[in-house]
Amino acid sequence: MFQPSRLCRRLLLALGALALSTALQGADAASRIKDIVEFEGVRENMLVGYGLVVGLNGTGDSLNNAIFTRESLIGMLERMGVNARDAALRTKNVAAVMVTATLPAFGRQGARIDVSVSALGDAKSLLGGTLLVTPMLAADGEVYAVAQGSVATGGFSASGKAQSVTKGVPTSGRISAGAIVEREVGFELAKLRTMNLTLHNPDFTTARRVAQAINAFLGTPAARALDPSTILLTFPEQAKGDLVSLVTDIEQLKIEPDQPARVVIDEQNGVIVMGENVRISTVAIAQGSLTVRVTETAEVSQPNSFAPPSRRIAPGGQENPPGQDGVQFAPGGGGQTVVVPRTDVNVDEDHEKRMAVVRAGVTLQELVNSLNALGVGPRDMISILQAIKAAGALQADVELM
Repeated sequence: MFQPSRLCRRLLLALGALALSTALQGADAASRIKDIVEFEGVRENMLVGYGLVVGLNGTGDSLNNAIFTRESLIGMLERMGVNARDAALRTKNVAAVMVTATLPAFGRQGARIDVSVSALGDAKSLLGGTLLVTPMLAADGEVYAVAQGSVATGGFSASGKAQSVTKGVPTSGRISAGAIVEREVGFELAKLRTMNLTLHNPDFTTARRVAQAINAFLGTPAARALDPSTILLTFPEQAKGDLVSLVTDIEQLKIEPDQPARVVIDEQNGVIVMGENVRISTVAIAQGSLTVRVTETAEVSQPNSFAPPSRRIAPGGQENPPGQDGVQFAPGGGGQTVVVPRTDVNVDEDHEKRMAVVRAGVTLQELVNSLNALGVGPRDMISILQAIKAAGALQADVELM
């Protein structure tokens, strides 16, 4: 019976470890369908409203400057039977605010959602304020929620005659569970026969991989890619009674998304992001510039205390003894303080930087190493990448932010 040698056993173990490592790397690179697509109808809706915050400790809007706050306050009081149209309002305990919230998918009537409150006028702080009843509208103009409650701010502001302290943003706050859903979005998932899956990053290869993964799981051609962004899913007959379970299983499937070769450059902040598929043709790169630095430093020459006094000269040009009237100090002699300029000129011709050759088909890591070997910073690297693209040697799209 054949017995493998020790060398063969080690070779088999090494190949097994390599295969396991490759499988684990592939699994780590894969993403859930849930994280790369949006399911049709499973979406949020933005809500916005205009309201008043009361109870501020003199940090509200100035009614003379914020006319909208004054008119809103008068209108609210009139609806409550108080005539304040002809009164001279001077309160600074009221602030006009914009209230925003996000209505979650399938938000049911009576559910509570969080709201954010932001000052609209010249209020100094919303600390301690209470938001009055505020209707929350969607893009269709309908009211979907009503907000009210005490505003919690994460900042504060305190000031005196000579100093002020501000922490965070005291003119914005949040009300946890501060809005009640009054209207539901009309969408019935159980009645769907088909569903569109929309990719976050449209790509032909990724769309086909998603469709193939779904079909392999269901064992039937139920999914097909319509375009780089959309996959059409037709629900099987046996799953129409429980679509939630089917969608749950599908969104847990894993695929490896594909991405185009792209270089994203933020020139303002000096940020460069390159994808792993970026490739470059053979090209020679040299980076360097002549730098001349001129530094001016003024030095003061101060005589010591034992320096001889200056000579005293009469108007006629004859030297007079000290203390005589009508004399003036002549320049020269000791006792003068002068400013002596010092100039330092430094010329840097970048002798240490040489031309580097980047071979064809290098990887992202090799490209970065080659550029770093030239001793260039991010901003110089941006210019180099743009020059390589202009030469036709960079096999990737360059996107400027």
